[in-house]
Amino acid sequence: MRRRCSRRLTGIERRRAGSHLFGGAVAFHHVGVDHAALVERYAAGYDAVVAALDGATDAELDARPVDGGWTARECVHHLADSEARSMLRLRSLLADDDPVIEAYDQDAWAARLPYDGPIDAPLAVVRAVRGLSLATLARLSDADWARAGRHPEHDEPYTVERWLELYAGHPHEHAAQIEAARAAGR
Repeated sequence: MRRRCSRRLTGIERRRAGSHLFGGAVAFHHVGVDHAALVERYAAGYDAVVAALDGATDAELDARPVDGGWTARECVHHLADSEARSMLRLRSLLADDDPVIEAYDQDAWAARLPYDGPIDAPLAVVRAVRGLSLATLARLSDADWARAGRHPEHDEPYTVERWLELYAGHPHEHAAQIEAARAAGR
Protein backbone atom coordinates (compact mmCIF):
# COMPACT_ATOMS: atom_id res chain seq x y z
CA MET A 1 0.00 0.00 0.00
CA ARG A 2 1.39 3.39 -1.01
CA ARG A 3 1.21 6.36 1.29
CA ARG A 4 0.20 9.72 -0.06
CA CYS A 5 2.40 12.76 0.10
CA SER A 6 0.68 16.03 -0.66
CA ARG A 7 3.00 18.43 1.11
CA ARG A 8 4.93 21.12 -0.73
CA LEU A 9 8.66 20.55 -0.95
CA THR A 10 11.03 22.95 0.78
CA GLY A 11 13.38 25.09 -1.31
CA ILE A 12 16.26 22.69 -0.64
CA GLU A 13 14.13 19.70 -1.63
CA ARG A 14 13.00 21.46 -4.82
CA ARG A 15 16.59 22.22 -5.79
CA ARG A 16 17.62 18.65 -5.06
CA ALA A 17 14.66 17.38 -7.08
CA GLY A 18 15.54 19.66 -9.98
CA SER A 19 12.27 21.63 -10.07
CA HIS A 20 14.31 24.68 -11.03
CA LEU A 21 14.16 23.29 -14.57
CA PHE A 22 10.82 24.97 -15.06
CA GLY A 23 11.08 27.61 -12.36
CA GLY A 24 8.21 26.86 -10.03
CA ALA A 25 7.23 25.24 -6.80
CA VAL A 26 6.28 21.63 -7.18
CA ALA A 27 3.59 19.98 -5.11
CA PHE A 28 3.38 16.25 -5.59
CA HIS A 29 -0.32 15.89 -4.93
CA HIS A 30 -1.58 12.33 -4.64
CA VAL A 31 1.86 10.89 -5.28
CA GLY A 32 2.88 7.91 -3.22
CA VAL A 33 6.18 7.80 -1.38
CA ASP A 34 7.62 5.39 -3.94
CA HIS A 35 6.59 7.73 -6.74
CA ALA A 36 8.16 10.70 -4.95
CA ALA A 37 11.57 9.00 -4.86
CA LEU A 38 11.34 8.14 -8.55
CA VAL A 39 10.20 11.66 -9.41
CA GLU A 40 13.15 13.06 -7.47
CA ARG A 41 15.56 10.83 -9.40
CA TYR A 42 13.83 11.75 -12.66
CA ALA A 43 14.15 15.47 -11.84
CA ALA A 44 17.87 15.17 -11.16
CA GLY A 45 18.63 13.47 -14.48
CA TYR A 46 19.38 16.56 -16.55
CA ASP A 47 21.76 17.94 -13.91
CA ALA A 48 23.60 14.60 -13.79
CA VAL A 49 24.25 14.78 -17.54
CA VAL A 50 25.38 18.41 -17.36
CA ALA A 51 27.73 17.57 -14.49
CA ALA A 52 29.20 14.65 -16.46
CA LEU A 53 29.86 17.01 -19.39
CA ASP A 54 31.35 19.84 -17.30
CA GLY A 55 34.63 20.99 -18.84
CA ALA A 56 34.57 18.43 -21.65
CA THR A 57 36.85 19.10 -24.58
CA ASP A 58 35.94 18.18 -28.15
CA ALA A 59 38.47 15.36 -27.94
CA GLU A 60 36.73 13.99 -24.85
CA LEU A 61 33.28 14.38 -26.41
CA ASP A 62 34.42 12.40 -29.46
CA ALA A 63 36.50 9.71 -27.74
CA ARG A 64 35.22 6.21 -28.39
CA PRO A 65 35.22 4.11 -25.20
CA VAL A 66 37.33 0.95 -25.14
CA ASP A 67 34.18 -1.20 -25.27
CA GLY A 68 33.18 0.44 -28.58
CA GLY A 69 30.12 2.13 -27.07
CA TRP A 70 28.82 5.59 -27.84
CA THR A 71 30.96 8.69 -27.45
CA ALA A 72 29.88 11.34 -24.95
CA ARG A 73 28.59 13.44 -27.87
CA GLU A 74 26.55 10.52 -29.22
CA CYS A 75 25.10 9.92 -25.74
CA VAL A 76 23.83 13.50 -25.60
CA HIS A 77 22.20 13.24 -29.03
CA HIS A 78 20.65 9.90 -28.07
CA LEU A 79 19.29 11.42 -24.87
CA ALA A 80 17.58 14.19 -26.84
CA ASP A 81 15.86 11.65 -29.09
CA SER A 82 15.01 9.23 -26.29
CA GLU A 83 13.76 11.87 -23.88
CA ALA A 84 11.59 13.51 -26.56
CA ARG A 85 10.07 10.12 -27.34
CA SER A 86 9.61 9.41 -23.63
CA MET A 87 7.71 12.67 -23.15
CA LEU A 88 5.37 11.71 -25.99
CA ARG A 89 4.94 8.23 -24.48
CA LEU A 90 3.94 9.72 -21.13
CA ARG A 91 1.46 12.07 -22.75
CA SER A 92 -0.01 9.27 -24.85
CA LEU A 93 -0.42 7.05 -21.78
CA LEU A 94 -2.31 9.85 -20.04
CA ALA A 95 -4.42 11.14 -22.94
CA ASP A 96 -5.16 8.09 -25.09
CA ASP A 97 -7.12 4.98 -24.20
CA ASP A 98 -5.00 1.82 -24.45
CA PRO A 99 -2.29 3.40 -26.62
CA VAL A 100 0.26 1.33 -28.49
CA ILE A 101 3.67 2.70 -27.57
CA GLU A 102 6.00 2.63 -30.54
CA ALA A 103 9.46 1.11 -30.15
CA TYR A 104 12.45 2.41 -32.08
CA ASP A 105 15.93 1.20 -32.96
CA GLN A 106 18.22 3.53 -31.03
CA ASP A 107 21.33 2.17 -32.74
CA ALA A 108 19.87 2.84 -36.20
CA TRP A 109 18.99 6.38 -35.12
CA ALA A 110 22.56 6.89 -33.86
CA ALA A 111 23.98 5.58 -37.13
CA ARG A 112 21.67 7.49 -39.47
CA LEU A 113 21.18 10.82 -37.71
CA PRO A 114 23.82 13.53 -37.22
CA TYR A 115 24.96 12.48 -33.76
CA ASP A 116 28.33 14.14 -34.41
CA GLY A 117 26.97 17.70 -34.13
CA PRO A 118 27.13 20.28 -31.36
CA ILE A 119 25.55 19.29 -28.05
CA ASP A 120 23.87 22.56 -27.00
CA ALA A 121 20.60 21.98 -28.86
CA PRO A 122 20.24 18.34 -27.78
CA LEU A 123 20.87 19.35 -24.16
CA ALA A 124 18.18 22.03 -24.47
CA VAL A 125 15.76 19.36 -25.73
CA VAL A 126 16.52 17.11 -22.75
CA ARG A 127 16.02 20.00 -20.34
CA ALA A 128 12.76 21.12 -21.96
CA VAL A 129 11.06 17.74 -22.30
CA ARG A 130 12.15 16.65 -18.83
CA GLY A 131 10.78 19.90 -17.43
CA LEU A 132 7.43 19.39 -19.16
CA SER A 133 7.22 15.76 -18.05
CA LEU A 134 8.15 16.72 -14.50
CA ALA A 135 5.38 19.31 -14.44
CA THR A 136 2.98 16.64 -15.72
CA LEU A 137 4.10 14.10 -13.11
CA ALA A 138 3.52 16.65 -10.34
CA ARG A 139 -0.18 16.83 -11.26
CA LEU A 140 -1.02 13.11 -11.56
CA SER A 141 -3.88 11.57 -9.65
CA ASP A 142 -3.63 8.08 -8.18
CA ALA A 143 -5.67 6.79 -11.12
CA ASP A 144 -3.27 8.39 -13.61
CA TRP A 145 -0.35 6.31 -12.32
CA ALA A 146 -2.18 3.13 -13.36
CA ARG A 147 -3.09 4.27 -16.90
CA ALA A 148 -1.59 1.80 -19.33
CA GLY A 149 -0.86 1.06 -22.91
CA ARG A 150 0.93 -1.66 -24.82
CA HIS A 151 4.61 -1.63 -25.68
CA PRO A 152 6.06 -4.31 -27.99
CA GLU A 153 9.16 -4.71 -25.80
CA HIS A 154 7.20 -5.31 -22.56
CA ASP A 155 5.02 -8.31 -21.75
CA GLU A 156 3.14 -6.61 -18.91
CA PRO A 157 0.96 -3.52 -19.30
CA TYR A 158 3.09 -0.42 -19.86
CA THR A 159 1.80 1.92 -17.15
CA VAL A 160 2.73 5.49 -16.27
CA GLU A 161 4.38 4.05 -13.17
CA ARG A 162 6.44 1.64 -15.30
CA TRP A 163 7.34 4.53 -17.62
CA LEU A 164 8.75 6.46 -14.66
CA GLU A 165 10.64 3.42 -13.37
CA LEU A 166 12.36 3.16 -16.77
CA TYR A 167 13.09 6.84 -17.37
CA ALA A 168 13.99 8.01 -13.85
CA GLY A 169 17.47 6.53 -14.16
CA HIS A 170 18.00 6.81 -17.91
CA PRO A 171 20.09 10.02 -17.96
CA HIS A 172 22.01 8.90 -14.87
CA GLU A 173 23.07 5.77 -16.74
CA HIS A 174 24.21 7.86 -19.68
CA ALA A 175 25.98 10.34 -17.37
CA ALA A 176 28.12 7.42 -16.17
CA GLN A 177 28.65 6.38 -19.79
CA ILE A 178 29.66 9.96 -20.68
CA GLU A 179 32.20 10.03 -17.85
CA ALA A 180 33.70 6.71 -19.00
CA ALA A 181 33.84 7.87 -22.63
CA ARG A 182 35.50 11.14 -21.63
CA ALA A 183 38.11 9.24 -19.66
CA ALA A 184 39.01 7.37 -22.85
CA GLY A 185 39.83 10.71 -24.47
CA ARG A 186 42.25 11.86 -21.78
